[in-house]
Amino acid sequence: MTTTLARLVTDEATAKAIADHLSELFEPDELAASAFEFPEDDALPTSVPRPQKKDIERQDSLRHGAMGTLLPDVEAPWLCELYFGEAPDEAAIRAIIADVAGDAAAAALSFDEVEARDWIAASLEGLNPVDAGRFTVHGAHSRDSLKPNRFNIEIEAALAFGTGHHGTTRGCLLHLDAVLKRRRPRDVVDIGSGTGVLAFGAAKALKQFVYAGELDPDSVRIARGNAALNGVAPFVRPVVAAGLQHPELRASRTYDLVFANILARPLKGLAPEIARATAPGGELILSGLLRHDVPGVLAKYRAFGFHLVSRQDLEGWASLILKRGGGKPRHSV
Repeated sequence: MTTTLARLVTDEATAKAIADHLSELFEPDELAASAFEFPEDDALPTSVPRPQKKDIERQDSLRHGAMGTLLPDVEAPWLCELYFGEAPDEAAIRAIIADVAGDAAAAALSFDEVEARDWIAASLEGLNPVDAGRFTVHGAHSRDSLKPNRFNIEIEAALAFGTGHHGTTRGCLLHLDAVLKRRRPRDVVDIGSGTGVLAFGAAKALKQFVYAGELDPDSVRIARGNAALNGVAPFVRPVVAAGLQHPELRASRTYDLVFANILARPLKGLAPEIARATAPGGELILSGLLRHDVPGVLAKYRAFGFHLVSRQDLEGWASLILKRGGGKPRHSV
């Protein structure tokens, strides 16, 4: 069985922009996108085809794209990889890349058929551990290099979103670290938990049960495995839920810390439900927002009695801490 790998050697900004944009457009079971600094050849996993010298030279000659020079430093290029669950429409993918990064980048994109086994793992093996405050997100291949006295979160390669390498996940962890320096949250819930990174981080730091819900059943299965891997299975048991629509998540309780790392449109739609579930004085960590999304999302949540406490901007994505209270809500909750 084979799958399709699309690959582009480019600069950091372009690689991240393409990976982020494609991740928004496709479901997790359709596409896994990654962007990372191009490793030495010996560091590449054997399951990943090596870019040929002629490919790099060709891309070096196609230097002008919508986001600037495609390959400004041939000594330190970045690699964008797109793994498709099924054979994609190559012309359509090139058109999307052209919209994001220009025609030169679209033309330089290469497509290859690779063996399906370990294709997600291959996309993550080149990634280094990610530090966010006192938290570190890592893969199994980095266990031996972990720093002591940190909240280390290991994520198995999988189709679920959330390896810690995305600006939204890291932004949420930084906000969590800031919250934990101020207070100890009681009831915590992670809405749209993906691989479970945020729930695991809270559970490791607080040593208490953290509720988690995710719409995609495959992601829930993966997150439960990750919970066992991280030794937090007694504290985190993700359930299949759209928003908070699960008896285990509702249960007539309110939360004083809520995570919702999704996207702008569903965050707006969930605002009334999230507001009802957030205790007075409780805090809400939102992410999945492009910078231009922030004003609209803030306006929506301000109408339900939230105000902005803090904001992180990483890699073009914004992550927010909102607090319920401190102002008169425009809508009842």
